[in-house]
Amino acid sequence: MGKKTKLALAIAAASAAAWAGSKAVLKPQKRESKEVLQFDRPIVLAHRGGSHLAPEHTRPAFDKAFELGVEGFEVDIRLTKDEEIIVFHDDTVDRTSDGTGFVKDYTLEELNQLNHGFNFIDLEGNTPYQDSKLPVVTLRELLLDFPTVYINIDIKDSPDTYEGSLMPSKLWRLIEELKVHNRVVVTSFYSEQVDRFNLYAQNSVALGAGETDVRKAFAAFTSQFGHLYSPKVDVFQIPPKLGVISLDMPKFISYLGNLNIPVHYWTINDPELIERLIKRGAKGIVTDRPDIAVPLVKKLYEELNSNNEQTEQ
Repeated sequence: MGKKTKLALAIAAASAAAWAGSKAVLKPQKRESKEVLQFDRPIVLAHRGGSHLAPEHTRPAFDKAFELGVEGFEVDIRLTKDEEIIVFHDDTVDRTSDGTGFVKDYTLEELNQLNHGFNFIDLEGNTPYQDSKLPVVTLRELLLDFPTVYINIDIKDSPDTYEGSLMPSKLWRLIEELKVHNRVVVTSFYSEQVDRFNLYAQNSVALGAGETDVRKAFAAFTSQFGHLYSPKVDVFQIPPKLGVISLDMPKFISYLGNLNIPVHYWTINDPELIERLIKRGAKGIVTDRPDIAVPLVKKLYEELNSNNEQTEQ
């Protein structure tokens, strides 16, 4: 046996010993349960209020989604010039309103002079809100007007902007003032924003995974050291795929579930995909079409529950 072969075998043996030792000593660290995520069935979150049924992030959208029976709203937040937190996706008002320019350059009063349903096209190709003068909705309004709804809050302002630097503390103060700790999840594409928010919240509010968190979890799952992964968030709200990586594998969903982390998938409007994800173990569907998703998810849950009961008998 040559020296290189002996060295390779020694390295392999050492790696195996390290794996076995860590497996014996260290146990996966589950996240503590958060009240807002305690559902005994898969849930439906209306994406921006259900943005294919009414103008996104507007009162008609939230009202329709609520009437259809969603368990929650998935919303984006941004900061205005006068430091009001509004539910709004883009950094400019161009795409959804009859105005132009950056959200950060408008006060709340100025934004409310615009019609934020101006460019909405419904499923029949009509523009029913062009003359409606729909105002923006503040996060405060949403939390107060829908006291029974779970709200997933996605911080959109980048941490390296002035608005982004203020958002974690301002959001925390609003949550604390309204005492809605058990009704919200705070997340962001920027994991740094979630970390900064949690400096104030100290795990008293459920946290959603940023892109960095997702990559770390998936790397741990695909390695031999998955048992070493200690999550710092409470829910994964992810697409079925991230680039070429499939994130909807039943084993990955189960891996996170064993750590007390439910998986919600966005933005899912296709009935066949909704069915596939629920059958694979998804705990939530984020959708633009709550009219499709709500009855379908309820039906799938009842069928799966019935099949499980028959199997047990």
